[in-house]
Amino acid sequence: MIIPVQKDEDFLTDFREADKVSGAIHVWWLGQSGFLIKWAGHGLLIDPYLSDSLSRRTEGTPEALHRISERVADPLLLTGIDHVLCSNTDPDRLDPETILPLRAANPSLKVVLPAGRTSEADLILGAAAPPFLPVNAGTYARSGPFDFHGINAANPKIRRDERGNSRDLGFVILFGPFALFHAGETVWHTQLVKEVRRWSVNLAFLPINGSDGNQPDRASMNGFEAAAFAKAVSASLAVPCHYDLFDEGNPTTDEFASCCDRLGQRYRLLKIGQRLTMGPITDPSAGKALPNEPYQGDLGLRY
Repeated sequence: MIIPVQKDEDFLTDFREADKVSGAIHVWWLGQSGFLIKWAGHGLLIDPYLSDSLSRRTEGTPEALHRISERVADPLLLTGIDHVLCSNTDPDRLDPETILPLRAANPSLKVVLPAGRTSEADLILGAAAPPFLPVNAGTYARSGPFDFHGINAANPKIRRDERGNSRDLGFVILFGPFALFHAGETVWHTQLVKEVRRWSVNLAFLPINGSDGNQPDRASMNGFEAAAFAKAVSASLAVPCHYDLFDEGNPTTDEFASCCDRLGQRYRLLKIGQRLTMGPITDPSAGKALPNEPYQGDLGLRY
């Protein structure tokens, strides 16, 4: 069992006191694709899985999954969270045993998710669900200090519902002088560099788990692709993810790290529960954003 660098009260205390370093963002890795972000007193969770719900659900089946890392904290004790961002409705990304306790601890909580997943999210979370902020690729939602821009994710193809709404997304998240990119679960598709390179990305969270031959409908970048993609979009710092949570599908970070070294791409390997604090450093070769259209709850694609 992987023991987090910080967990329980130590983790919660570190989160509460992080704002003593001003003008910076603070990032904690939760395992898999989960991250906790804090900036200027605002808390944002991305794809959090802070329970054992999936292990219980799959127990005794051929698809049984078991945790190999301890969770960093009880979601019922994690206060100061304004938003939860879910890149899709997979149970390790939109987990009711994480999100519902979070809402009890944070009554003003909002959930940002792909517009094509809202009906599924309603069924999963039920009547106690927080308000949803749906986003499509090419649109954005603004809430508090954050702008959440939808980026096409292909897993392994770009998928939309019958109304044309996105079912899987990555996100560029803008706040203050920062631009973060969380890829969600995606392969490197033909639109991805063009969509993300419009911004000067300070920090990119990229999957390195690759494709699973036993699940042809599920695919992500591998370590080499994640490193090359970070370089292609001029990310100032790249952090790999999508590993070290379950007892299968766990790559090492060796390929990612060695490729970053060869490409001259800055990166950071985080341990679960570890904090990364950084200022708004940018790569001068990165692009600048053109305005996306806010999503207003209609068909919304406007391509």
